[in-house]
Amino acid sequence: MNNFDKLNELIASISGANKNAIKRATIYNSKLAKPIDSMGLLEDIAIKISGVTGKVKNNIKKKRVLIFASDNGVAEEGVSSSPVSVTKSQTINLTKGITGCSSLAKGFKTEIEVIDVGVISDINEANVINKKIRYGTNNFVKGPALNRDEVVKAMLIGIEAVKKAMDENVDIIGIGEMGIANTTTSSAVLSVLLNKKVEDVTGYGAGLTNAQFLHKIEVIKQGIKVNNPNRMDVIDVLSKVGGLDLCAMTGAFLGASLYKIPVVIDGLISSVAGVCAFLLNENTVDYMFPSHISIEPGYKIAIDFLGLKPYLNLGMHLGEGSGCPLAFEIIKGACYSFSHMATFKQAQINDDYLNILRK
Repeated sequence: MNNFDKLNELIASISGANKNAIKRATIYNSKLAKPIDSMGLLEDIAIKISGVTGKVKNNIKKKRVLIFASDNGVAEEGVSSSPVSVTKSQTINLTKGITGCSSLAKGFKTEIEVIDVGVISDINEANVINKKIRYGTNNFVKGPALNRDEVVKAMLIGIEAVKKAMDENVDIIGIGEMGIANTTTSSAVLSVLLNKKVEDVTGYGAGLTNAQFLHKIEVIKQGIKVNNPNRMDVIDVLSKVGGLDLCAMTGAFLGASLYKIPVVIDGLISSVAGVCAFLLNENTVDYMFPSHISIEPGYKIAIDFLGLKPYLNLGMHLGEGSGCPLAFEIIKGACYSFSHMATFKQAQINDDYLNILRK
């Protein structure tokens, strides 16, 4: 079986959430000793987790952020304020607990797994998993960033990373990235897939002057014009104007759905990968949990398209997967409270007064 057939078979096998478990969790929630809906999103989270695992009561113990690193050829167009060398440096630093994401992860006792799928330089670090497909992508202004085979290989690497997490008894994963110019590739992909104006999905990324921002928009427009990606074909769009990190992240979202593991969306790039996965199989959204609101304009478009409501509004736009360790704690708390709160019967409270309010 070739890689394309393998990927298509895996995608086709993804099923939706366990509706019976959701029903049982919803009924159980109505018996908990609290006013109806008083825990808000925490109730929704706990019930959605039940749909993922098939169990009413869940306990989040082992947490892992999967971070896919790669370089993007379009960086040579001056669309980022950071030099390409930052990708390699931060890919290594992520494993040391000294970046934004990895310091949060360390503080919350969350695992970090960093996977090199296309960094332009060799990385000789034991804690960086080498799955390099190529040394960076092509500059999409001059032609396709990747070929279809490379896209599929990256997706399968993402799925494989989730399979490994499942085998190692990880309870929840988050999806992050490291790669200079990946807000440019993500904005291009989102613009095409959702048929949105480039101006509406493009932000300042890691920080640009107004002139640089306007240039970034023109570069994305040029890349789309040169490559003419087919918006009905996710793999074509990713190959024409995407990045290896984005492709692997898409695979990881597919893998989470395939292996029934709750998966947290980080910021813009992560949300665009979520959109790609959803367009390949709509059941994937049943396994997705948002973290924070990113100030990148494309994020709101992506997250609204997925029909998800972020839990945090902290003005964050770092990327890396930095929202995931924070969201893990919210989800962990939601599950713990749901599992350990007394029912009305256990609390010796007659709850007949709520019958008129119950749906």
